This record gives sequence, structure tokens and C-alpha cells, in this order.
Amino acid sequence: MTAFSETLTIRVYYEDTDHGGVVYYANYLKFMERARSEFLRLAGLELDSIDAEFNVLFAVTEANIRYHKPAVFNDLLTVESSITRLRGARISFRQRIYRQRDHILLTDADIHLACISRCGKVSRIPAPIEDRLKNHLNPS
Repeated sequence: MTAFSETLTIRVYYEDTDHGGVVYYANYLKFMERARSEFLRLAGLELDSIDAEFNVLFAVTEANIRYHKPAVFNDLLTVESSITRLRGARISFRQRIYRQRDHILLTDADIHLACISRCGKVSRIPAPIEDRLKNHLNPS
């Protein structure tokens, strides 16, 4: 099993900031969502293909996020993502956002997802997906 962590670079645009000129708190969750999608893509999994082939989706069930420092307009951010737990219908990610210029930790989160059917019922992660993700598990 190989430890796997993926990074995504994101630039902060004016639309990401609030009246105070800092990234609006909820936008960090959007950055993390993008990073999880890219993580899966780099692991060989496309969310639309998973939906089409297995009729399942992944829904966030819990987000424990800590804000340490603010990001501001035009900052380049690095979002690091790794899977820390994979069991049954659940996937847990550890995600951290750093400012690139000084590598200061801005935000870190534990995000928990559930695999659900199109009608909203919890569903075991299909075996081919689970097998692929097991190769990228990085237990905490």
C-alpha cells in the first residue's frame, strides 16, 4: 500500500473574499471540494463515471474545519488532500490549506463522506472503487 497525498494550487480571486478582503470562510470548503475531486481524478476515478457506472454519489456528512490564518486576494494556496479512512460506505479525508509564499498553514479539516445511491440511501462503496482507493490510503 502506498501513502498518497495530492496537492492542488488555487489562486484567491476577488470573488472569494468578503468585505474585509479575506477569503470568506465557506470558500475554503469549496477549495477542498475541488481538491477532493482532483484527488479522485488522479487516482483514476471520475465522479461522473462513478455515477454512470455504479449509480452512486459521495455526499459530505461531516466537516470539522479549523481556521488558523486568513488568505487574501491574489494569494496562491496549496490544498493537500489524503484519505485517512476507508470503510464500508465511508471515506474520510484530511485536508490542509497552505499559503504558498511562506507555507503557513491557514486551514485544516477532516471531511467525512458517505457513499449514497441516487435515491439517497447509504450504499457500500463499490468494490472496484474501494480497491482503487485502498491503494491511496494514508492512515492517520
